[in-house]
Amino acid sequence: MATHKNLLNTVIFVIIMTFAFTACKRTDWKPGTPMSKDKLKIGVVHISNPFTEKSGYAYTHETGIQEMKKKLNLADNQLIYKTDIDDADPIQAENAMRELIAQKVNVIIATSWKYMDVCEKLAAEFPSVIFAHASGIKNNDTNFTNYFGRVYQARYLSGIAAGAQTETGKIGYVAAMGKDNSEVTGGINAFALGVEKVNPGAQIYVKVTYSWFDPIGEASAARELIAEGCDIIAQHCDTPTPQIEAEKAGVWGIGYNSDMTSDAPAAVLTSVIWRWGVYYTALAESIVNGTFTSVPWFGSLKDGIVGLSPFNKNTRWKTDVLLTIKEESDRIESGAHDVFFGVMETNDGRRIGKTGKNLSDNEIRSGINWYYRTVTEM
Repeated sequence: MATHKNLLNTVIFVIIMTFAFTACKRTDWKPGTPMSKDKLKIGVVHISNPFTEKSGYAYTHETGIQEMKKKLNLADNQLIYKTDIDDADPIQAENAMRELIAQKVNVIIATSWKYMDVCEKLAAEFPSVIFAHASGIKNNDTNFTNYFGRVYQARYLSGIAAGAQTETGKIGYVAAMGKDNSEVTGGINAFALGVEKVNPGAQIYVKVTYSWFDPIGEASAARELIAEGCDIIAQHCDTPTPQIEAEKAGVWGIGYNSDMTSDAPAAVLTSVIWRWGVYYTALAESIVNGTFTSVPWFGSLKDGIVGLSPFNKNTRWKTDVLLTIKEESDRIESGAHDVFFGVMETNDGRRIGKTGKNLSDNEIRSGINWYYRTVTEM
């Protein structure tokens, strides 16, 4: 009897261990192999709440995600969100992503700059989850990529519009980050080059908030620039408050991320806009068809990831600036010329670049820590 009992216990033990082994055995999907579309489950991390906004950074990203959802005909439960996740708080960001992973997502879209190191850490820990990080400079060989676009090209075109319209020759620029941030500084310099194209005597005055999302700080910076005589307020920050301040003061503004006309209809001359759906759709399709790679993605004016919103209908152009913008846009899209071309002089007297050459993508993404000669930081 004891023998039969021991045999029964042995059989039960083997069954339990076999089940445990099967449960623990990795059967996860691997990036780079096809995935059934109905198995796609995407976690999205936003720095603010795009569902309560009508413009700005997170709103624009979410617009692109919704475009991707529609084109792939994804169900509502295939998208899971974490909103109002401060990218300056790595613990909060990591907790948010771990919660998404616990909910069985196989893709995490992290939309803000300082999520980067958390993505790098978790990508190593969870090799069967794809991490796509906006605006970053890090990736790995398998499941961690970054994506951005040549927004400086659209910045340049908006600078042409600003240079043509300023009466005072002073143009203000509310910047989220200081000179050491290539994304922001490259945009400022491209904008300055556009201004100079049509108005060589104009100057760009920069006020830095040191925060991507700071409505109070952005409003204060815009007011200070207007007080200095700036009659156009451009911006690289997340909220429309600089445009709202421009409208209050009766000056022009140039919005960012999305078309900010609805926020300040009398002020917004145009906006430098992102069409993130171009990337998000391509990302999702590559995962489904098995062509995903972790090679960074850097879009352009030509593929439509960046551009300008329609110009203000009440604009009375002093010159044929729209023709100039069209000509410059065509040159950039053709590949014959880019914004950071040739030798450029910095505002501290240095010379950057080489005759007849464009700055490389690597220099543009991580090496612009200087201001163009017509730029002053206040």
